Parts: sequence; structure tokens; C-alpha cells
Amino acid sequence: MSDQYKVDLSELEDTITKLNGVLSSMGSAKSCAVNQTYLPPGALGAGFVEATELTEAHDDMKTFLEDIIRFVHEVMDDFGKNTKKAHGHYSNAEYDTQTGMSGG
Repeated sequence: MSDQYKVDLSELEDTITKLNGVLSSMGSAKSCAVNQTYLPPGALGAGFVEATELTEAHDDMKTFLEDIIRFVHEVMDDFGKNTKKAHGHYSNAEYDTQTGMSGG
């Protein structure tokens, strides 16, 4: 007796929908990190070492956050594309099986 597995295509569709929602939210996070975290030169004062160090630390952290957001976006996008591909393959296989069984 062979084990048979069935893929729930609606669950794959739900996963794709959720991933698209995460990607949409990531767009907001990216926009916020890029556009709403600007620290103009001199905003923390001038003429003392700590102001320069704080500004540099801010710029480093801003870049770090942008890199993290970019990476997570890429991972989620790849996962979403692979999930769509898997859905397509399983959907095609299911159609082929149904067509074959009906003699079509």
C-alpha cells in the first residue's frame, strides 16, 4: 500500500496572499527607514566630538536597518515566487490527473 499525499491548493493560495501582505508592509518599513529617519548635519550640535560620533552612529544604524529590510524583502519575495511556482505545479498536476482519469 502506497502513501498518498494531497496538497491543499487553497492553503498555498492563502500563503501567497499573506506573503504579499508582508511584502506590502515591508514597503512601508523601507520607506520609513529611508525617508523618515533623516538626521541633517549639525542637528545634534557642532564643534564637539560627541555630535559627530552620534551623527555617524545614526547614519551607520540607518544603513544597517535599510540593509536588513532589503534582505528580508528579498527573502520574502523569493519565498513568495517559489510558493507561486509550487502552486502552479501542483495545480497542473491535479488537472492532469483529473483529465487522465476522465479519459480526456
